[in-house]
Amino acid sequence: MIIPVIDLKNGEAVSGKSGNRETYTPLKTVFSNSSEPIAIARELKKSGFLSVYIADLDAIEGNSSNLKIAGEINQIIPVMFDSGIRNSIEVQKILDNVEKVIIATETIENFDDIELIFSSFPKQNLVLSIDVKDGNILGKHIKADFNDIIKKIEEIKPLEVILLDISRVGTENGVDHEFINSFIGLDTDLILGGGITLQDITELLALGIEYFLVGTALHAGCFNNYFNL
Repeated sequence: MIIPVIDLKNGEAVSGKSGNRETYTPLKTVFSNSSEPIAIARELKKSGFLSVYIADLDAIEGNSSNLKIAGEINQIIPVMFDSGIRNSIEVQKILDNVEKVIIATETIENFDDIELIFSSFPKQNLVLSIDVKDGNILGKHIKADFNDIIKKIEEIKPLEVILLDISRVGTENGVDHEFINSFIGLDTDLILGGGITLQDITELLALGIEYFLVGTALHAGCFNNYFNL
């Protein structure tokens, strides 16, 4: 299943590459004539998508918040929301507005807080995101390697885990198979993001991976034939 990606900055849908957020520009998409996120969400719903992934770039960087917009979009189509959660205290406010909250290695302040969050809130509303940049786990506050992360997944048993290669976001360069192979076989639904192409999807479906975050290529119309859009 394809999950469309919308990045929000200053209330607008934006796009860019490799997580260089200061260079992101207003999103140009085949789904709308504007970068207004509510309009884009309506068209995604009309096109048959079942959910949407939203990254609040302002909140992730510790600036303002686009939670109100995410909440409005959630009334149109269920939202999986990355607001840069730092600790367990912030989770409930997000869940009051959207379907699912993302707990990401990039922003979580304490490795042990991951376990606390997953024991305190319904797992169906939580998604663990393993963020990677240049082949290493990305964490502003934590230090962890792949073995640490895999052990944590086995302990907390999340229902869904995002594998997000930020280095590849917006590049359409394809996925890092070595990275993905480290997580195949875990008892969780894997959701892949970062540079996803149609060829990747074909190959990964054969490995039993069924969920894909697609932004740049989808908004550029590269998947139109796939969906008969």
